[in-house]
Amino acid sequence: MTGPEIELMVNAFKALADASRLRMLGLMAERERSVEELSSLLDLKGPTVSHHLARLKGLGLISMRAEGNTHLYRLDGDALHALNRDLLTPDKLAAVTADVSGEAWERKVLRDFFDGERLKEIPASRKKREVVLRWLASHFQPGLRYPEKEVNVIIGRHHPDFATLRRELIGAELLRREAGVYWRAE
Repeated sequence: MTGPEIELMVNAFKALADASRLRMLGLMAERERSVEELSSLLDLKGPTVSHHLARLKGLGLISMRAEGNTHLYRLDGDALHALNRDLLTPDKLAAVTADVSGEAWERKVLRDFFDGERLKEIPASRKKREVVLRWLASHFQPGLRYPEKEVNVIIGRHHPDFATLRRELIGAELLRREAGVYWRAE
């Protein structure tokens, strides 16, 4: 999720995290309302109502029309549905943390299983093992071909069981092999 999308989501949640604004939306969902009417119904001062309306209008959740000197506000149901559809889905909410939580968790796994560049042990957990294998695969240059002996040396710098790790790299499709020659998968 991009910075502007996250900012829009934060602003939407901030705007909707106010009881007065939620009550206003409820009243405007019934029918159009003026500032004076909202002020009276919610026991708020006119400038306070205008402030809340500006926040809701900034999100595009309400529209305004003039009738003489009076401004009438109403809920834009389509905009509310669009906000829900565009921001409040499990995928969108998960995307907010995708970069942060995934990278942080991977860094933690690498810290836990490595002492410097030495792999202390091969993780039993498949997910943790995948993190370690991706790290090992990054030590192979894309486009270069490596004889098996060289692959063993590169992996052996990090852990003595290079044969197991080599097979795991092939199984995870991080390295490819043909006739004793290895290369990093694209």
